[in-house]
Amino acid sequence: MLSDAPSLLSAPLPRRLPSTMGLRVVEAVARHGSCSGAADELNLTQSAVSKQLRGVEQIVGASLFARNRRGLEPTEAGHAFIGPAREVLVALASAVGGVAGFRQEQPMLRLHVLPILGDRWLVPRFSRFAEEHPEIDVQFTNFVAHGTAEAADATFRFGEGDWPGQQADYLFGRDVALVAAPDLLARLGPIGDVGDIARFPVLDHPPTPLRWGEFAEANTVADLVPQRVIRFGFYALVIRAAIAGQGLALVPRALVVEELSGGRLVNPAGLGFRSRHGYWLTRPADRPPSPALVLLRDWLVAEAVGMQEAR
Repeated sequence: MLSDAPSLLSAPLPRRLPSTMGLRVVEAVARHGSCSGAADELNLTQSAVSKQLRGVEQIVGASLFARNRRGLEPTEAGHAFIGPAREVLVALASAVGGVAGFRQEQPMLRLHVLPILGDRWLVPRFSRFAEEHPEIDVQFTNFVAHGTAEAADATFRFGEGDWPGQQADYLFGRDVALVAAPDLLARLGPIGDVGDIARFPVLDHPPTPLRWGEFAEANTVADLVPQRVIRFGFYALVIRAAIAGQGLALVPRALVVEELSGGRLVNPAGLGFRSRHGYWLTRPADRPPSPALVLLRDWLVAEAVGMQEAR
């Protein structure tokens, strides 16, 4: 019957045709001999199967099944209908498979992200990129310094921008601010210059390249001796401790924009420094970036420039 399909293209189709689900219901009921069996196979309720079956019978104008002791048996009209219906379903499945090679797979990007960067900068704004490019599937994983289970298309790193075998695009982070909670200054007094820092505890994350010595050098102070140094194993805790009023911290300004604008943190006397280190998006230099990665890189750079960091 399907071999005659090309000759039918010139003739209009009937105005009412059964739905694909209706055809599947009829075919499944014929094989199982019951609505319950068809319902289980198609993940439908029995009432939904019965409704679909009635709808097809209304369109064809005849009963397709009759009930006997063994269940539902095709009527003479049913036998005439079920065979062509099964052929139609097989042809549809074949047509879907035939165009599989023409589908464009959704581009996917796998990114390794530093937790502090993801939490405080990337994730809060990433919905804008997702809305602009819903066709790109972006997967985030934790950054691993020495090998990963899955290769990344791009990696966010913190440093001076020079990693062997990597092409790096600078984002932000060189604008480093001295920050403190207002209640800390209320307890220990205001900060008018670098010398006042000696009255305060400072918060430190030893693995990060943001050194208090670099701050002292940038502010022409020979020796910076704080009241005490409180060290944390995670940089996120440095920021949390600063907000809680436990000490002074050196933080890339872009990571605490909301806290500074909302008054939870302040930048005493505008103190800070221009660091050699910052956040970068890196990718393997030995292969060209995919179109999806180019879109993401351009968006990230534009977002970073839009912060108007002192670059």
